[in-house]
Amino acid sequence: MAVCHNLRERKHKVFKGLAAKGRTSTGWFFGLKIHLIFNTRGEIVRLAITPGNVNDKTPVTDMIKGITAKLIGDKGYLSQKLFQQLFEDGVTLITKIKRNMKNILMDTADKLMLMKRSFIETIFSSLKSLNTLIHHRHRNPINAFVHLIAGLISYQLRDDKPSLHSLTNLIS
Repeated sequence: MAVCHNLRERKHKVFKGLAAKGRTSTGWFFGLKIHLIFNTRGEIVRLAITPGNVNDKTPVTDMIKGITAKLIGDKGYLSQKLFQQLFEDGVTLITKIKRNMKNILMDTADKLMLMKRSFIETIFSSLKSLNTLIHHRHRNPINAFVHLIAGLISYQLRDDKPSLHSLTNLIS
């Protein structure tokens, strides 16, 4: 969630101390990162907001407390230490492998779910279409978070959320 244009980050005062410069696959931004865990029905299960410069793996251990599930993530979540820690907590982390890594055997259901990772991108594009994540002119951090939470609530109340139920019925 970018809070201002990169050229104005040094002058930006509204999110001073909250936002930071970070990098995504599409480039640099100044703002906050929103970390979400979804279930197969497209419902938000957990949420964490961090400054833009925080590593993606950092909030995962706090977010999964009390959850026993399989997490599907991108290559940014690859870490042997994180995998071991999650496995001890009863959570399986499923990611694609990097080019220099050894290929390991994976359950067919896990492989199919990993192929459906675009489901997450569909949810984020749905949130962006609601103008929940893109708003550059907040004058107060409280207003920004109220705008974000209101958008997430409106997403949760929607009946037409993206869902993987058809895929999970085929697997089981």
